[in-house]
Amino acid sequence: MHTKPLKEMAVTFLSLVASGKVREAYEQYVGESFRHHNAYFRGDADSLMLAMEENAKLNPHKTLEVKRTLEEGDCVMVHSHVKQKPDDLGAAVVHIFRFKDGRIVELWDLGQAIPEHSLNENGMF
Repeated sequence: MHTKPLKEMAVTFLSLVASGKVREAYEQYVGESFRHHNAYFRGDADSLMLAMEENAKLNPHKTLEVKRTLEEGDCVMVHSHVKQKPDDLGAAVVHIFRFKDGRIVELWDLGQAIPEHSLNENGMF
């Protein structure tokens, strides 16, 4: 049985991935029945893992700043500011995780690029 809160596991998974430790993240947190809903890759664990590794090679200075997390039952939502390169404006990203027996079994991710100029005085975060 897992001992860490699911929110903490989700954030650690994302932090490992962002820092280029993709395989370590998968070994520690991804369950055997993992599937995801990113429209740009096949829905299996290996396809997404390889894409994450390729992204880490192309963007070795990627940053992820978690703004908030929510946990409800077996699901966790993480809202973050992700920058592929230090000088990028980045994107507001939401990852939604579903856990089973302390492992990630399903993942959704949604992102919105941060515009250079916005009419909204409240900002993206």
